[in-house]
Amino acid sequence: MEHDADILIVGGGLNGPALGLALAQGGLRVTVIDARPAPARAEAGFDGRAYALAIASQRLLAAIGVWPQLAPQVQPILKIKASDGRAGQGPAPFFLTFDAAELEEGPMGFMVEDRRLYAAFLDVMAQTPGLTLLSGESVVAQDISARGVTVNLASGKVLSGRVLIGCDGRASGTAQRAGIKRQGWGYGQTALVTALRHEHNHDGIAHQFFMPSGPLAILPLPGGHHSSIVWSETDAAAAEIQALDDDAYLAALRPRFGDFLGEIALAGARFTYPLSLTLADAFVKPRLALVGDAAHGVHPIAGQGLNLGFRDVAALAEVLIMAHRRGEDIGAVDVLERYERWRRFDSTTLALGMDSVNRLFSNDNPLLRAGRDLGLGMVNALPGLRRHFMRQAAGLKGELPKLLTGRPI
Repeated sequence: MEHDADILIVGGGLNGPALGLALAQGGLRVTVIDARPAPARAEAGFDGRAYALAIASQRLLAAIGVWPQLAPQVQPILKIKASDGRAGQGPAPFFLTFDAAELEEGPMGFMVEDRRLYAAFLDVMAQTPGLTLLSGESVVAQDISARGVTVNLASGKVLSGRVLIGCDGRASGTAQRAGIKRQGWGYGQTALVTALRHEHNHDGIAHQFFMPSGPLAILPLPGGHHSSIVWSETDAAAAEIQALDDDAYLAALRPRFGDFLGEIALAGARFTYPLSLTLADAFVKPRLALVGDAAHGVHPIAGQGLNLGFRDVAALAEVLIMAHRRGEDIGAVDVLERYERWRRFDSTTLALGMDSVNRLFSNDNPLLRAGRDLGLGMVNALPGLRRHFMRQAAGLKGELPKLLTGRPI
């Protein structure tokens, strides 16, 4: 049977383009279907949305040819400081500091704006043979048979392929149409996300401040005087804060943010995201696989959502490309289950780990406060344990796919 492509990827956010590039560079014909218009995303102005890329994610981007264009536009993360406390009272006396000087690999990660990362993907995709991007197109139906997959687009087009991959987020239509259910729960928290301009240089330091209502992450952006914040509050409090005008919003933030960066001002748009944990019951079915948030959604405490998705990308790309080279049916369920076995334990463990950290720190129980503050101090005082956590967060532990080590497949 002649197909339009070997692989049909639904979702053109970030995981979809990364996977499309890896597969096309491995010799497969790929079509990425993105519901959003590409030019509008590529030409968007600064809005403050940004990601913390782990070292392993940076290596993947280098291996698929995206990093050379992106490198001049990122901010290296040189230190991470984690502390507990209350708004207006500053941090507790015990805290944890991760320093890039303790890693041979260099910075612990890199901050990159959403618009920069997508634009880099778009440029490399346009130069990659065997890769087609359909922008402004959405899937309304899908059919999977022993011979292949077909998808119907809202425009009336029908595409066929050998494998269908859902990179279409937590509310994945690909998963729903395949009958894959999800398990999970909400946290009763909402993340307020924006960018700030501040008086003092951030010096490449990321901060994670744990408060009873939820964590506040302050993430350094390029230039030294801008930072992205991810500020978690209870749903009710977040709704009230988001409804404030800019001056009142800043007034609510200042007691939580502190004065270590001097005067602050809003520098980007303001967004909110409800926080939850969600895991798909299955990552694969015959001729179908789920990647990134379509498979698992985690709390943003450690900024691991995109990194977790890129781990999926690297593993699935390696499974499919190697199966293709061996002449196997890349849509066969036994082939796709290799990907699920590789990724399910890691993603589930990380999701539940982030859930536990959030529950431990997002409360004002005095006994728990004393225990967690002591724990932060102990980890900070033990270089071997601290280094273990650093390498784990950088994505340098475990059985790594080739792309996460910077090697082509």
